[in-house]
Amino acid sequence: MTERAKIGEIRYARSGGIAIAYQVIGHADVDLVYVPDYVSNLEFGWEHPRWRAFYKRLARRFRLILFDKRGTGLSDHGAQFATLETRMEDLRAVLDAVGSTRTVVFGAHEGCGMAALFAATYPERTRALVLFHPAAKGPGTDDPQAQRELSELREGWGTQAWCDALLREGCPSLYDSEEERRQFARELRVGASPAVAYALNRAFYETDLREVLPAVRVPTLVLYRRGRYTEEPDALDVAARISGARAMRVSGSDYFGIFLSLDIADEIERFVAGEEAPQVPETVLTTVLFTDLVGSTELASALGDHAWGELLSEHHALVRRELSRFRGQERDTAGDGFFATFDGPARAIRAGQAIVKGVQGLGLDVRVGIHVGECEIHDGKPTGIAVNIGARVAAVAEPGEVLVTGTVRDLVAGSGLEFADRGARELRGIPGSWKLYALSADTPA
Repeated sequence: MTERAKIGEIRYARSGGIAIAYQVIGHADVDLVYVPDYVSNLEFGWEHPRWRAFYKRLARRFRLILFDKRGTGLSDHGAQFATLETRMEDLRAVLDAVGSTRTVVFGAHEGCGMAALFAATYPERTRALVLFHPAAKGPGTDDPQAQRELSELREGWGTQAWCDALLREGCPSLYDSEEERRQFARELRVGASPAVAYALNRAFYETDLREVLPAVRVPTLVLYRRGRYTEEPDALDVAARISGARAMRVSGSDYFGIFLSLDIADEIERFVAGEEAPQVPETVLTTVLFTDLVGSTELASALGDHAWGELLSEHHALVRRELSRFRGQERDTAGDGFFATFDGPARAIRAGQAIVKGVQGLGLDVRVGIHVGECEIHDGKPTGIAVNIGARVAAVAEPGEVLVTGTVRDLVAGSGLEFADRGARELRGIPGSWKLYALSADTPA
């Protein structure tokens, strides 16, 4: 049997109608899924000598699961650029397809955001989290240097000159080889189109994970290199934000080229072997949504008990229909308001938008408040300050408004959702002030 024949067949997992390319290599007892940096291509990876050696080294120790993120490599693109939340669901679809219920999630660079969000949202499915050169926050697209980099990427993606400049800055140890420079340019071209590359990098620049990282409650290893071109301070900052995370320096001094650190597979294996299997955490990262019917007391008095009861039934049915459509879970109904949770904020925002529009057809207005935070689980129900914040946000929303916290806005970067800044507000009973944003009325439904 040839070496190529031993490599797992490329298959496709379905995630919301989108095909996500994946393959499985090896038969070890512990599963490890690699969340790639920016772009990848499963076919190209095995043709590239350095990537092939890196994958084989991981596969000797783990049942290795590889995939191309939505819009990259061999995977479908979809109608619009995928948010972190959507790409996290793609990862879950891949793990479901291969029957992996507890997995070491290993992310590199841009892939660290999705890996950390998955670990915080699905701790029961994450055996351990490993991050290589993560960053808690991108520079933002208002930063002049970020604007210049994005402009240069848009114009130069895939060209040899632009790829050479990127390699010289990010992985100088490979730059002197003409063959390595050509391989790097080809890797980017087969990994993503210019439009996807631009959207992926822009979303990375806009993403802020500082409120998400403390919600990670699984064993975590943060790997970094030390050198002129590395991101050591960012990696150590991420490790400091995750309770109990271990930071470890690995060989090499380049920012790119994870395959150059031959000790990574060994360090991951030692870390996983040394960690006792943790209890499933009783806290999870959750998106909470609250609705509040405007002027319900006055309406009830004006309509009378019978008519008001019928209208309220129609309202409840509509809200439940939209919650179900966007995969929300109804947690409580107090009179004319709903409390629901979602695995991710973009679906919660879309559900809130649909609820606002739907009840207006009944002659009603609702306020919607949304927050993402760490929730304690008691008797299967989320509780804690994150839930209280969501309720307070709904209370200060205007009629017909979907109001979200800054944490929510930061996690839907690249989604196309537009927001208006409502400034910093104090929320009753909640310490400090909170930046709030209203979903723009111009955002397409």
